[in-house]
Amino acid sequence: MNATKNSKKRDAVRAFIMNSSTHPTADEIYSHVKTEFPKVSLGTVYRNLNQLEEAGEIKRLSFTDGPDHYDRDTSIHYHYICRKCGRIYDMPSGVKEAIVNAVKSGAPGTVESHDLVFYGVCSECLKKPEIKDKV
Repeated sequence: MNATKNSKKRDAVRAFIMNSSTHPTADEIYSHVKTEFPKVSLGTVYRNLNQLEEAGEIKRLSFTDGPDHYDRDTSIHYHYICRKCGRIYDMPSGVKEAIVNAVKSGAPGTVESHDLVFYGVCSECLKKPEIKDKV
């Protein structure tokens, strides 16, 4: 019976990530899952996140400033982080292709892995008057 509970909770964690248009944190996932399973613990959410990541169903995004985020897209792709609101955006695939091709042509050997994150101020934040004056 316990495995069924964990499976249902894991399904809820997975469903939230897969239906999210953002890159949620464990706390955001926990808050959502708690509405369906009021007695769920944050540890259970982390355990299920780890299992989903190990199974290759989701990707953990670790940045130097702040909590880990989780991504439903496990393919190699780049991210843009707004330094004002903190939102994480997926970069268009064309950006990846251009950069990979440039690196392949200039690398002194093979490239086995890489990570790339862009930082800036997103278009929504740029529309805010208090931001415009500072940028």
